[in-house]
Amino acid sequence: MDDAPKSAIELAMERLKKKDADQGVSERTLTEDQKNEIADVRKTYGAKLAQEEILFKSKTQGYVDPESRRTIEEHYRRDVERITHERDRKIEKIRAV
Repeated sequence: MDDAPKSAIELAMERLKKKDADQGVSERTLTEDQKNEIADVRKTYGAKLAQEEILFKSKTQGYVDPESRRTIEEHYRRDVERITHERDRKIEKIRAV
């Protein structure tokens, strides 16, 4: 073993790993197929989020009315949350296999 002192991060990671082991959480490595699927999902949903942002910016440019602008911003936030939730759910489904 190395006698060099450990950094705070290394000590924290050891504690977290011990805590996970005590709770029965095990570390699993992903297969190459899973990694590729996750990368594809992130790429697809990244494009969807970029599209939403472009649409949002184009919609808000023409509105000066604060109420209309607030409504558009609420729809944008809701759409971003929905897309992000879908992405995370698909990634978790891939990881669970």
